[in-house]
Amino acid sequence: MIMDDRQFLSIGQMQNQIGTGSVTAGSSINKPSSTLPVGENSFANILKKAEESVDNNIGSESLKFSKHAVNRLSDRNIELTKEQMARLEHGKIEASEKGIKDSLILIDQLAFIVNVPNNTVVTAMDQTENKSNVFTNIDGAVIA
Repeated sequence: MIMDDRQFLSIGQMQNQIGTGSVTAGSSINKPSSTLPVGENSFANILKKAEESVDNNIGSESLKFSKHAVNRLSDRNIELTKEQMARLEHGKIEASEKGIKDSLILIDQLAFIVNVPNNTVVTAMDQTENKSNVFTNIDGAVIA
C-alpha cells in the first residue's frame, strides 16, 4: 500500500480496504454493516430534523430597535401595539424567506425600515409625515 507523506490513505485506497476489512494506516475502521440504521437515528431522519429546525427558526429571533429607530418612535409619538409588533415580526420573517436584506415594512399608517439579517429596525415613521413617499436603500417591501 502506498501512502502519501502525511500518512493518509487516498479515497480509492480507503474504498478498497473497507471492502476487504484490512486498513493499516494506524487507525481502525470498522467494516460497514450490511444494514443501515433506520428510524430515528438514520442519516435521512437526522438531516430532515436539522432542516426542519432551521426552517422553524428562520426569523425567530426578536426584532431589535436601533437607537435611531427608538428616537424616531419617541419623537413621533409612535407606540406599537402587541398586534402591530407581531405583524412587524411576521413581515420580517416574510422578508427573510424572500431573501430581502433591507426591507420596507408597512403596517397600518406606519413605515419601518428593517435590516433583516441583523433583525434590527433601522428607522420608523408615520406615513402621513413622509411627504415625498420615497424610500431608499431597500431591496424589498412587505405590507403586513
